Amino acid sequence: MLIDLNKKVVIVTGAAGGIGANIAATLADEGATTIALDLTEAALSETGARIADAQGGGAIYAGDVRDASRVNEIVADVLARFGRIDVLVNNAGVAGNGLVEELDDESWDRVFDVNMKGVFHTCQAVIPAMKAQRSGRIINSSSFAAIVPLVGGALYAASKSAVTQFTRALAGELGPWNVTVNAYAPGMIPTALGRFGEMSAERQERYLDSLTLRRWGEPSEISELVCFLASDLAQYITGTLIDVSGGKLATQQPRMAYEQAAASGDYTF
Repeated sequence: MLIDLNKKVVIVTGAAGGIGANIAATLADEGATTIALDLTEAALSETGARIADAQGGGAIYAGDVRDASRVNEIVADVLARFGRIDVLVNNAGVAGNGLVEELDDESWDRVFDVNMKGVFHTCQAVIPAMKAQRSGRIINSSSFAAIVPLVGGALYAASKSAVTQFTRALAGELGPWNVTVNAYAPGMIPTALGRFGEMSAERQERYLDSLTLRRWGEPSEISELVCFLASDLAQYITGTLIDVSGGKLATQQPRMAYEQAAASGDYTF
């Protein structure tokens, strides 16, 4: 059984780097006509080159998901050029950390405007086309922080929790038109946003100790899930949040299994 994304038209936001760039390139490699969206065309140059060389091809657009009018312009242009929009991947996001007592309104508004309002804008823009087609896939980036937040991460966790509940509510609204809406929750993946690979060795060990699969995730492991959710193989999955964290905190002390394996000689830290 093969994932077939040929002739699908896909929009990916936050596609200039990190997980978003990998998602866009992977979808294009799988045959989807991929539209990569980020703040500037210059930032999208590498992603654009990868898409151009891929099976599905596509285009790049500069725009800020916080700007509803620009989002609507892009969606209208994509429809005019390519005739349809089959999949929307809302990957764009920003981090925001700090103790609640130290947070300011500017930081709060910036994180919610990108992480939540941006999702609202893009979804609202593509819904009419997907309804008219009687089909579509909306795939939103949440976070493991929406499942279990970090101390000092209330702002980011709150924004991603909002994305998760928005996803569920929108799935209910769009079910009659055969449009599915799902979210994915990445765990610890070293990117410019997460920066897990830049931590001290001691701190990295503490984070790895929370994982059932004791390693950092790869952007490709998110992209592969997105490809599945974008395909017809996932047509009966909607309104759900999929944890892609390597089993973070699946048990109380995941490290114990590694210690036991090491004691038996079957594993080396």
